Amino acid sequence: MRQVSTIQAGRALAVAFMAAGALAFIPSSVLPKSRLSASVARRGALRMDVGEGGQKLAKIEQLKIRSDYLRHPLSEELDNQEIFLGTDAIQVVKYHGSYQQDNRELRKAGEQKKYSFMLRLKSPAGEVTPELYKVVDDLCSEYGQNDLRATTRQCFQIHGILKGNLKTVISSIMNIGSSTVGACGDVVRNVGCTPAPFTAPAYAYAREYSKIFAELFKPQTTAFSEIWLGDDKAASVEYWKGDIEKWDVEKIRGHDNGHGVLVKNRVEPLYGDRYLPRKFKISITVPGDNSIDLYTNDIGLVVLTDKEGALEGFNVMVGGGMGRTHNKEQSFPRAADHLGFVAKDDVFELMKCIVAAQRDHGNREVRMNARMKYLVHNLGIDGFRGLVEGYFGKPIEPWRPMQEWKYMDWMGWHEQGDGKLFLGVSVENGRIRNFENGPQLKTALRRIVDEYNLSMVMSPAQSVIFKDIRPEDKAGIESILAENQVAPVESFDPITRHAMACPALPLCGLAITEAERTLPELTRKLHGLLEGMGLGEEQIITRMTGCPNGCARPYMAELAFVGDGANSYQVWLGGSPVLTRTAYALKDKVKMPEMEAFLAPIFRMYKEERQDGEAFGDWTWRVGKEGLLTKLA
Repeated sequence: MRQVSTIQAGRALAVAFMAAGALAFIPSSVLPKSRLSASVARRGALRMDVGEGGQKLAKIEQLKIRSDYLRHPLSEELDNQEIFLGTDAIQVVKYHGSYQQDNRELRKAGEQKKYSFMLRLKSPAGEVTPELYKVVDDLCSEYGQNDLRATTRQCFQIHGILKGNLKTVISSIMNIGSSTVGACGDVVRNVGCTPAPFTAPAYAYAREYSKIFAELFKPQTTAFSEIWLGDDKAASVEYWKGDIEKWDVEKIRGHDNGHGVLVKNRVEPLYGDRYLPRKFKISITVPGDNSIDLYTNDIGLVVLTDKEGALEGFNVMVGGGMGRTHNKEQSFPRAADHLGFVAKDDVFELMKCIVAAQRDHGNREVRMNARMKYLVHNLGIDGFRGLVEGYFGKPIEPWRPMQEWKYMDWMGWHEQGDGKLFLGVSVENGRIRNFENGPQLKTALRRIVDEYNLSMVMSPAQSVIFKDIRPEDKAGIESILAENQVAPVESFDPITRHAMACPALPLCGLAITEAERTLPELTRKLHGLLEGMGLGEEQIITRMTGCPNGCARPYMAELAFVGDGANSYQVWLGGSPVLTRTAYALKDKVKMPEMEAFLAPIFRMYKEERQDGEAFGDWTWRVGKEGLLTKLA
């Protein structure tokens, strides 16, 4: 009886939503049976220009179908003599892990664009073997711009690759047992995980399931090997597969529960020939550890174990996402909602059901609103739960209580639980290079890998962690870092330590203004300002992006700067110090030279009005936007 009433309640909410005019989000579980069967029958076999309801498909949706599972026109254009890709091939190459970019600083007005490609690796759970690190370090030196970028999605990016070198770089990565498949594009992206390499059972489960989900949702088209390897096979299998050998992921992927989760498509039974409406992000952590910024994901999972450490299941949240567009109120950042709990035996099916719900009911007409967060927002969490239960075939259990969240960056030295150590090396804004008159970070990391053969874990805060360090090697590693002027994290001021920025100019085509190259100077100024007020030890999570797309997750920060013009930023305040809510935009168009003067009175008010132990983000949230503006008037 409870099963019927729960699913019916969700359907009722979805029907009400449909009646309000949101036809793009009609759940299949509430469609009349005759229409549902016709809809399901057409999935995976759509016309190239017309959708299921007879409406003309958006151009990007038509392109996905025409591409023949991510082959064309990329395969043809890689072999021509141009130094760039055309409009359609640019979209297709994203699924292969690459973005075409233009260095705006290397050309004058009227000159041909200075094209190059950024390549993003896939690293489930953020893990990078020493063999892979050596290869990408060599590749960035020979074919890139002699640096690497550690990203907020726990993987490396190589910038500055010329089109003619793409095949060499990507095939080299594939042959060492890694991949760029699905690092970009409208598919499940790199699956994130708490980066702390503790040996405790909950942490081990988080890493294991991150890799299973990465494999479960990997696109199945053979276009990747055909284009980058030709008739050859990769010299090594993907290294993370060795950790999940006991799981028959192909069987899990192919299991059909009879509720429309799989589509009638032999190539992509989960995605179909149009893949997802937009990118899709999944991350996993353990209770209390929000180092992963879990609430920013389409799906966030929390490992739950019993007192003996045996896996019971997962708490599941849905509908997070950062991207927005300036002056478009219908686009907004969103923190995820708690969906419920799923037992370990049902987690794979539930994950497939959530992805299927977004595949079938996400907004494919308006790309700005295509992320799953808008589907969850418009249906409401109860309506979305009912939609997913229609695929799942039974009610989703309630969310289970957990310990409170904390934010930890896992930098510095830690014992990992098996007698060995791990070391978090803070990388300011993720840029691994040898800086002129500064840290020789690229040299230092390579020496550590070469001499100690250590694996890395990429941090979601754009830094790196070396794991499995023998205690007797600690002094030698510290010596290498010191010789190369790489400062220990304890020497970072608390603003700089917890700051992040996206790359922005000069390569990102979406950047309106600076981020990575501006934030270091700003954080030092802000720390000086706070120190002068007696607040020098305050930890304030600070982030900056060169546009509103939110790659550095600014909308969760306690203090954020979002580019809205040349040398101009929106100032956002009120994010949680444990990263569980979105902030609010306090003021637009604040010029960078005026930023200290604008923030100084806010910092003074914080010092005078805060409650005992109240973090900056919590104080600005409590006072609110209108309250702060009134005080500043």
